[in-house]
Amino acid sequence: MGIQPVQVLTFIDSALSGMLGAVAQLGDERVNLKPALPGANSPYAIVYHSVQVAHWWIGMMGAGRTMERDRDSEFVATGTVADLEAAVADLRSQLATDIAEIEPQAPLRHFELFPVDSTARHWTQGEALVHAYEELAQHLGQLEITRDLLLSQRR
Repeated sequence: MGIQPVQVLTFIDSALSGMLGAVAQLGDERVNLKPALPGANSPYAIVYHSVQVAHWWIGMMGAGRTMERDRDSEFVATGTVADLEAAVADLRSQLATDIAEIEPQAPLRHFELFPVDSTARHWTQGEALVHAYEELAQHLGQLEITRDLLLSQRR
């Protein structure tokens, strides 16, 4: 029978909770700062990008929603911890609806957006869901390191 899409939500929710906990530790005064590393992203940008990733892979590629996405702007986005809390709350609410639309073995809903030679073009909706979690887990780790660096810089 395998894992059902709704079961993956537990892991997605855990990653999102970890992200909100990390930015809450930083507060508004540090959430938009970047560690002193080449190419580093701010905690705000990491979480904002993660929310967009989930909307894209689960909502659009899995559930078939449409969305406008400017990926480059995600990495320069700024705001407050409350803004991120609202974005995550909106995502969580939407995911409950999206998950019900996912057919794990069916092809991606918008596979035509990928180049013909892209591996992702041939993924199933279930694979898109797992990939979304993979991205969230990776970005949670990145965020935790970023948080630790920013907290250590203030000492």
